Amino acid sequence: MVATVLEKRGYSVETAVDGEDALARALARTPDLLITDVMMPKVDGWSLVRQLRSHAELAMLPVIFLTALSSEDDRIRGFRLGADDYVTKPFRFEELDLRVAKTLRRTAQTVQETREQINTSGLRGDLSQVGLSSLLVLIEMERKTGLLQLRSPDGISAQILVRSGKVVHSRLDDREEPVDAECVYFLLTWAAGDFEFVTCVVEGEDRVNVSTTHLLMEGARLMDESSDRAAGPAMKIPTLAGHEDNDELEEPPDPPSAVFSPEPDEDGATLTGDPSIDGVDAGAVDVDLDLDDRTATSSTDDNWE
Repeated sequence: MVATVLEKRGYSVETAVDGEDALARALARTPDLLITDVMMPKVDGWSLVRQLRSHAELAMLPVIFLTALSSEDDRIRGFRLGADDYVTKPFRFEELDLRVAKTLRRTAQTVQETREQINTSGLRGDLSQVGLSSLLVLIEMERKTGLLQLRSPDGISAQILVRSGKVVHSRLDDREEPVDAECVYFLLTWAAGDFEFVTCVVEGEDRVNVSTTHLLMEGARLMDESSDRAAGPAMKIPTLAGHEDNDELEEPPDPPSAVFSPEPDEDGATLTGDPSIDGVDAGAVDVDLDLDDRTATSSTDDNWE
């Protein structure tokens, strides 16, 4: 029903039977938007989004969760994983239509603004609006060299050095561990905080020795294992609560393509919204990035300047 309604609005929609199928379809042909439920066979919605973010070509893909899980903890978890919106069932199709349009418009604007700013002297913003995985992918695509500084809401700060788009060193400012790749895996769990990238000279050896794609895929794997109670955590990686903002809904743009992952109910039927039922509160997040002209010079020894 959701696919039918969106197609009537002019969107090109491709459906998937479960999370595994959705991932395969997205990798085969990158969509403009993914709408997914959480409770699905093989790969649930949480794991699907983590795996999407581990692939460089899908790290910036906008995602809307459409699910019966309506608790505040579930919403926070969704935004923590990098969802662009979270819609709970039951819902009104008119509302979903507007949220889809707004998410597509906001994502296109965010990517354009971020690329423009990262090609100047610096970039700063909010991790709840532009996730670390997306930042690392953009830095790699633009082959930037410099220092990416991160600070969590509880005051923990970290630094990531990149050279020609590749991460060569990472560490926390006030702790000896984790460092390098393990530090990046830890930082990928941050859903909130501030970031700033400055262009600077980066000297010293490459202490990471793996690609950005490898870092993102391994980080996603570790987060999957840490959330799997049966297997037990591969490493204990704390996360920080994300947040969302409410924004005015807008009209639909030109037709894009999308992948929709349905959630079956107990009888095997697809759960869909009822247009006669009132909508839910908006939960989209927006980006507000400011340019800073500051530059710095750093090296990969123990005393960074």
